[in-house]
Amino acid sequence: MLLALVAAPFAVRGDELNDADLLLRAGRSAQALEQVDQYLAKNPGNMQGRFLKGLILAEQNRESDAIDIFVRLTQENPEYAEPYNNLAVLYAARGNLEGARNALETAVRVNPKYVTAQENLGDVYARLAAAAYERAAALGAAGKVAQTKLKLSRELVAASAGKTAPAAVR
Repeated sequence: MLLALVAAPFAVRGDELNDADLLLRAGRSAQALEQVDQYLAKNPGNMQGRFLKGLILAEQNRESDAIDIFVRLTQENPEYAEPYNNLAVLYAARGNLEGARNALETAVRVNPKYVTAQENLGDVYARLAAAAYERAAALGAAGKVAQTKLKLSRELVAASAGKTAPAAVR
């Protein structure tokens, strides 16, 4: 399953955060993290900086640290859908589809027009459906309808895994 992390849709960021964002895009996540940490030392409550730090940590495969940041952002700023989406992506990567579903349902409740979260939620629902059909098949649901649903759900999951979703929408 390929879910998309998104960057903050905030209008204007300071030069230091823009520089860190450019470093991250250039694949220089260690330097980006250093830049963001310097910025956050001066501006510890800045949501944009904390959000970018979460993205950097996710890029560095420091999922637990990124999850901690996005959880705090959702608690402190429940009106923004993007931290919920990114939290869901990290949960899904760990196989926690229920946690991902909950976070994405919150994201689309906060912003029903949030396309990336809507698509990610569809991907999670497809994975949950496939898992349910596989459990039914393991319990002996060998009927033609059950097998057809299982086959279709596997095809849908495979198709969503092959999609080319953006790593970040900036």
